[in-house]
Amino acid sequence: MTDLSGSLFRIRELLELLLFKLEEEQLLLTAGRGRWLPHATREVEVVLEHIRVAEVVRAVHSDRAAEQLGLPAGSGLAALAQAAPAPWSDLLHQHRQAFMVLTAEISNLAANNRDLLTAGLRAVRETVLAVVGDTGTYSSRGQSVAASTRARLVDEAI
Repeated sequence: MTDLSGSLFRIRELLELLLFKLEEEQLLLTAGRGRWLPHATREVEVVLEHIRVAEVVRAVHSDRAAEQLGLPAGSGLAALAQAAPAPWSDLLHQHRQAFMVLTAEISNLAANNRDLLTAGLRAVRETVLAVVGDTGTYSSRGQSVAASTRARLVDEAI
């Protein structure tokens, strides 16, 4: 049980680090600092890889704990917490509650970041189309035909 608890603490630390990295990414997105997004994304990917490794370790410890408690391998944390004696039961319930809170926060933040990225992509696409122009239509041969050539104003602040 000690090994399981230690691996659960490690995963909680990694989830909190992931949450922090996603918040960093969101700050970059909202500040319009796209230059640093590849670095922030890489850091998120590194943390996710650490979580994958920690999950394998947790699964091994979880299966050992399940065996000790007379539960089948692959039993969930709720089942382990229910079958574990005190004080392990309380500790496993606390881990489970923390995981539920952290995963909800991570899911919300990831969704918000995805929305910000989508909005940013849409803004870039609209700006490029405003400057370059769109293709308008296709000819009878399937080639792109410019809709029209017209004067354009370019905002130098872009």
